[in-house]
Amino acid sequence: AGLWVACPSAGTRVVVDTSLHRMALCESGRAVETFTVRIGRGGTGKMKEGDGKTPLGTYGLGRPRPSLSFGIFIPVHYPTEPRRQAGYTGSAVGVHGPGRSELWLGSWTSLMDTTEGCVGVATPAEIERVANWANERDVSIIELR
Repeated sequence: AGLWVACPSAGTRVVVDTSLHRMALCESGRAVETFTVRIGRGGTGKMKEGDGKTPLGTYGLGRPRPSLSFGIFIPVHYPTEPRRQAGYTGSAVGVHGPGRSELWLGSWTSLMDTTEGCVGVATPAEIERVANWANERDVSIIELR
């Protein structure tokens, strides 16, 4: 058992196991790196804007971009068009580092689920590694389970 995230047998994607609070950078069936993450303060199963929940499912992953709040922000394309038509709402879901006010906590940042529905890694160095990997491999898919 342990904190092991199962990667799909093929392809390159980010996989987040929300119950384990772990994120894996997956290539060809194996995790090349894993991170402890925090998720939405409301848990999982996002359906409405402002519910504080992290969505579950497979989504497009945007290009990492600079963020005033988090240093680097990697957008998750939530909700998908079918989910939008089913009444799901929400925006600005992504993968990011610690907020500027949390920097002093270091790896302790991930001890509590404090995001508004995003996936947060603990340190600026971690989000930089995730962003560099995603850019180098042109990663466009994130799976949140």
